Amino acid sequence: MAYSQLIKNFQRIRGYMKEFYVYGFKTRDKYDQKSSRSYDNEKRRIESYLGDYMCFNQTQDGKTVFLSIDSRSVSGNPLYKAFKAKSFTDGDITIHFILFDMLHSSEVSLSLNEIADIIDSQYLNHFESAAVFDISTLRKKLKEYEKLGLIHTQKSGKQLYYQRADDINVSHLRDAIAFFSEAGGCGVIGNFLLDKIPDKSSIFSFKHHYITCAPDSEILCALFEAIGKKSSVHITYESNKAKHSESIHIIPIKIYVSVQNGRQYVIGLNTRFKKIKSYRLDYIFSVEEGEAADYETAKTLFESIRPHLWGVSMGDGKNTEHVEFTLHIGENEEYIYRRLLREKRIGTVERINKNTARFSADVYDTWEMIPWIRTFICRITALDFSNRTVENQFKRDVEEMYLLYGIGGEE
Repeated sequence: MAYSQLIKNFQRIRGYMKEFYVYGFKTRDKYDQKSSRSYDNEKRRIESYLGDYMCFNQTQDGKTVFLSIDSRSVSGNPLYKAFKAKSFTDGDITIHFILFDMLHSSEVSLSLNEIADIIDSQYLNHFESAAVFDISTLRKKLKEYEKLGLIHTQKSGKQLYYQRADDINVSHLRDAIAFFSEAGGCGVIGNFLLDKIPDKSSIFSFKHHYITCAPDSEILCALFEAIGKKSSVHITYESNKAKHSESIHIIPIKIYVSVQNGRQYVIGLNTRFKKIKSYRLDYIFSVEEGEAADYETAKTLFESIRPHLWGVSMGDGKNTEHVEFTLHIGENEEYIYRRLLREKRIGTVERINKNTARFSADVYDTWEMIPWIRTFICRITALDFSNRTVENQFKRDVEEMYLLYGIGGEE
């Protein structure tokens, strides 16, 4: 079969994009999820629209393939290109252009039978198999376009009439759309809107640009729709630890995005265990909308534990751990105190005196706070964690750092 750049199953290309970009640096023989032939085909497909960012590295184990993208040199997320390579049949593309040529403006209004007759008599009258599109096929395609907002319907008596939706000029919103496409959830929608604007140049550049969430846009969109409808969902989930997929029934409540690495999580009530839990979107393979759910009860439960969340880890959801540390604020270092106030997500800051401040909080997972607390090393004068395991590990890490730099702890 001839090689095609188009994607029929986006979940497959999503998996390969994660392997090449998010994880990367795998040799051909180490990618064991699919056959070598499938690997080669998908690699070529990705390379067809991400070739400018495809890199290779020769190691002792063999040739590794990865994507390398410098956010300073790109104006838009290149991973969105995968969404613009959807597979279609000859019939799909033929009926698409026929329908929109026929419904060339919003003033043209035709019934289903009229559309079928015009196709047979005007568009396909010179072909032997003129009746290639039956009424059922046309109805399904028109219903699909109506759902996408490309076509409007209007009922007159018992007859349903179809007309083209008016085009909306979004040129004056270019900068807002450009920003949304790179910084917003489901930014791929903004990227598609930019295609309607002749001048797509962007005035924005990003120092920390987390683009790896792009392949998860369809998953995110489905979760947003479920949250909007206050319905439950069935997700197919596979974590790195489990190494196998499982079907989980949840009531989605919130979407969290990490400011440290750009990872996206859905916070929801696991209906089986009756617990609020978080799930990484890049581990979710599919989302199916479930039945109407008691969303308000789930949200109330989440809001009760939210004041003790530093990130997305909730432990057992019952017991909190106390975290407290004291900082020395030197002369002309008032910015340290302001930073403490600005960056704390939960908890309280107490100004003891001009040169001393204390942070305290009760959280479900102390480990999540460690990367942030580390940024105050050399200014911390006292630690008090109720989780002594975390506190002792933190102190050991500092001691190892002293040894690494050849200095004594007393210094």
